Amino acid sequence: MFSRIVVKVGTSTLTHPSGSLHLERLDKLARTLSDLRNGDRDVLFVTSGAIGAGSSALNFPAKPETVSGKQAAAAVGQCRLMHVYDKLFSEYGNHVAQILVTRGDLTEPRRAASLLRTLEELFRWGVIPVINENDALSQEEILSEQNIFGDNDTLSALVASLVHADLLVLLTDRDGFYDADPGTNPDAKKLDRVSEITAAMRSGAGGAGSARGTGGAITKLAAADIALEKGFPMVIAGGHDPAVLYGILRGENVGTVFSL
Repeated sequence: MFSRIVVKVGTSTLTHPSGSLHLERLDKLARTLSDLRNGDRDVLFVTSGAIGAGSSALNFPAKPETVSGKQAAAAVGQCRLMHVYDKLFSEYGNHVAQILVTRGDLTEPRRAASLLRTLEELFRWGVIPVINENDALSQEEILSEQNIFGDNDTLSALVASLVHADLLVLLTDRDGFYDADPGTNPDAKKLDRVSEITAAMRSGAGGAGSARGTGGAITKLAAADIALEKGFPMVIAGGHDPAVLYGILRGENVGTVFSL
């Protein structure tokens, strides 16, 4: 039984193509995560989408182009996200807690230890922590050509490692990891299980998965690197129906499993 799970959901899964929040999907996600929490599991939710949500709330036709504009949009969007999450999760009898982090909070030992103490207390209280990068203050991902957290893919793996999670699930706009880009290669095949990340897999991974997100196959491989190194399984699966989590926890052939 997986007793502590981390679920990360990307921007393209949380929003419509217009950038507005996908409320039906968010409701299903809140219901599913709440049900898993009610089943006596520790559940941690890593969210993306603050910049997009803020841009949509302000009726911008696209994300701001400047760093300060993106940071300001994230500040607006984070309020919008948490308002929706608080409302939806409370309807299913669960409390959520907002935690915004930067890379240093996860990699600097004293700060990481402080973060872990807070998360452990929230787990003891039965609260579902909702983690996002602190885009309003951190310029790392916005400025980095390598997209350090990659729409929070790497962030979620670092968090899973910190809390000693039994399982990390990345819910995305694709139903798994493919040996080539299925958007451009009709012969691309989904991989059911991966125990080693090869050079061919890295070279076949492209850039950002969508115009709304900053992740993509390459940042998911970065997350998988951490999972394989730290020894916990990671699953990439389609997030159009969050109830897919039930099948993953039952051990069904869902998505792509990264495990030794």
